[in-house]
Amino acid sequence: MSEPTPDKPVSEFEKAAAAAQEESLIGEFWAFLAQNKKWWLLPIMIVMLLLGALILLSSTAAAPFIYTLF
Repeated sequence: MSEPTPDKPVSEFEKAAAAAQEESLIGEFWAFLAQNKKWWLLPIMIVMLLLGALILLSSTAAAPFIYTLF
């Protein structure tokens, strides 16, 4: 990203983009939950992450151990 020059004003969009470069996806999601009071999304996301981890692990050497859970 180029540095602003004195003759070119910096827009609000450019300021927000520069500030957002330091944030992570998890940090942005947490800020979204806190700002919009969408705490009911948290259990859904946790279950989705756990299912995704099970799917990924089912193709590895850990598969026999996962199948004993069910």
